[in-house]
Amino acid sequence: MASTTIQVPRETRDHLAELAKERGMSIGQLVEALAAEQPTAEQRAARLIADREAVRRLLGVDISEEEFEAAPDVLGNIYKIAAEKARSAPGAAA
Repeated sequence: MASTTIQVPRETRDHLAELAKERGMSIGQLVEALAAEQPTAEQRAARLIADREAVRRLLGVDISEEEFEAAPDVLGNIYKIAAEKARSAPGAAA
C-alpha cells in the first residue's frame, strides 16, 4: 500500500502520537482506524438505502422514501430517553 505525508501542527502530531502509543499503534495505524470509523456522506447514503431495503424486506411492507422521512427518529428518541434517565438517576453528576 502506498503511503503519504499529512502536515499537521506539531501539537496535533504529538497528541496523535500519545493516543497511538496508548493503543499500541503507530500514528498511521491510528489515523487509519479513525478514518475507518467515519463513513463519508456517500457511504452513509448507501448505508441508508441498504438499511431501508432491509426494513422493507424484513417487514414485507413497501414503505416509501417519503414515509421513511416522515417517520419518527426512534433511535434518537431512545437515546434522549436514556440520557434523561441517566441524568436523573440517583448519584448522577449534574
